[in-house]
Amino acid sequence: MSGFGSFIASPWGSVLAIAAMTLVTFLCRIAGVVVMSRVRITPRIERGLRALPGSIILATILPVVIDNGWPAMIALAAAIIAMAVTRVDIVGLVAGLGTLAVIRALG
Repeated sequence: MSGFGSFIASPWGSVLAIAAMTLVTFLCRIAGVVVMSRVRITPRIERGLRALPGSIILATILPVVIDNGWPAMIALAAAIIAMAVTRVDIVGLVAGLGTLAVIRALG
């Protein structure tokens, strides 16, 4: 194994990887602040920014739901309805997980 390869395989390689990921994460976060400090917030941009968290959650959850079929889709619908009615995050979480647990228990 070469000198660089043995360094990467050592515990210091893990430390270097974690440090690099920390730096990249920090740069990504600070870049958003720097870019948005130069953007004039119009009503249209504000609407888009308000919709962003829901879009990110949906983009993260939807592929998993589609892969797991109808039970997951029904559980997601239950969570969305509970959130729309109560506006409480934990209620939506409990409704979705509870629905999925009941569906799986019933077979």
